[in-house]
Amino acid sequence: MKRKLKLVAVFLIGIVTFSNGANNNVNTKKGNIMETKKETYVLVHSAWLGAWQWENVASKLRNEGHIVITPDLPGHGNDKTPPATITMTDYVKAITDILDKQEQPVLLVGHSFNGITVSRVAEIRPNKVKSIVYLTAFLLPKGGSFFSAAQGVEGSVAVDNFYLSEDKTYALVDENEIQNAFAHDIPKKAFDGAKPYIVPEPSAPLMYELEVTDSNFGRIPKYYIECTEDRAIPIEVQRAMYKGKVKKVFTLHSSHTPNFSQPEHLANILLKIKDEE
Repeated sequence: MKRKLKLVAVFLIGIVTFSNGANNNVNTKKGNIMETKKETYVLVHSAWLGAWQWENVASKLRNEGHIVITPDLPGHGNDKTPPATITMTDYVKAITDILDKQEQPVLLVGHSFNGITVSRVAEIRPNKVKSIVYLTAFLLPKGGSFFSAAQGVEGSVAVDNFYLSEDKTYALVDENEIQNAFAHDIPKKAFDGAKPYIVPEPSAPLMYELEVTDSNFGRIPKYYIECTEDRAIPIEVQRAMYKGKVKKVFTLHSSHTPNFSQPEHLANILLKIKDEE
């Protein structure tokens, strides 16, 4: 199954990279790698997807000489934990277990819903996190949750087509609108190739109310990558969440998933953030 997931990811990113004419010749010479300080990136995927979403971004960062870790959260990718058993505690432990093995603080990146997850991780492992990067992600205050943040949001294809399973244990987005919601700027053929690997999202983490403090989470530098064409988290919502809370904002004119449509540009932003520290 691991091999299958990788093949699907390669299929997806290959088509997208080709269709966007990405420049793969930026700062990849051996001399530049030798001169670059090695950093560790931990890239946390979005709801419904898995580590495979980062394949092309991770490849670029590794080519620049950095360590990149892309875990599957419980119930995603190669992890087959049943959705009904999964809580936010399980998500957080999957990341803190990784951080506890690192010798140096990491650049922790959270995409979409898992902005909440990385916020909680940073709260309980502040000395292991050099900075937090929110990729069109939920940057919420203490007590915030996905469900509370989504209440009243207008103009979101994802919110308008979101629903819970009959037993309320997992969440889905209407299959007919899922590409429109998350990845309207990649070829349909590419999206269809990855579609079988989109999984139900456990509902308990979506209900979790964030626990953070100024003394831990509050002192860690934060960056936001906004996506202006996002149909899942509209740009106005992104800006309302990050206003006054981040060190710097970077902009991509992309859908909710620039890791698919603009992986080269996204990777270059992550490299720039490294140099901000």
